[in-house]
Amino acid sequence: MPKSSSRNSAVGRARPSVQGELFADTLDSSSGTFVMGEAERWARRHGLVRIAGVDEAGRGPLAGPVVAACVVLDPERPVPAGVADSKRLTAAARERLEEVILAEALAWGLLAVSARRIDETDILRATLEAMAGAFSQIPLPVDLVLVDGPIPFGCATLLKPLVRGDQRSANVAAASILAKVHRDRELVALDRRYPGYGFARHKGYGTAEHLAALQRLGPCPEHRLSFRGVQPAR
Repeated sequence: MPKSSSRNSAVGRARPSVQGELFADTLDSSSGTFVMGEAERWARRHGLVRIAGVDEAGRGPLAGPVVAACVVLDPERPVPAGVADSKRLTAAARERLEEVILAEALAWGLLAVSARRIDETDILRATLEAMAGAFSQIPLPVDLVLVDGPIPFGCATLLKPLVRGDQRSANVAAASILAKVHRDRELVALDRRYPGYGFARHKGYGTAEHLAALQRLGPCPEHRLSFRGVQPAR
């Protein structure tokens, strides 16, 4: 499991007076238009400066882990150029940005939850477990946790779920990049371990190629047996 990383930084911080509760103040867009960094600007208006962003990669695939990342960008430095929702970036751009994020972030954490664990629980519980685990690796205090999506994970820090968070928060977008790059590398490795499924190309998603390989070969140990389409129809 990758280790977290942190750098020291002298940051003037206004500590929130309430811990362990959802931050109820709204950050909703009536127009449906989202602007990268609007979440951080909104948080600073409330005196929340040091922010952790959390996102996941791999909820939908039929194989491989679900991976979550947590990133705390330095509020005293410009956001790395090009940071955006990982799904909107090319693989080359994600890998370039991964290097910059790892070098410039105050702290980061990653956790992968296996296909077996997903089958033992369910994909929602496994995703929340990955998110909580990634955040737990952050070795410094933060004022606010922004998590992509509508469902929060349990933590003792002020937290706000943020729909389309990877399009509105630079910290969440940076986390989405780390999670996506790490998971893609794991699936490339699985492609070498279990040839014939095409993991390096489709990253475990239920493409026609992948479904045909399942029909031909049956599931491998990295498939999520609880997912529809993995087990042969009876």
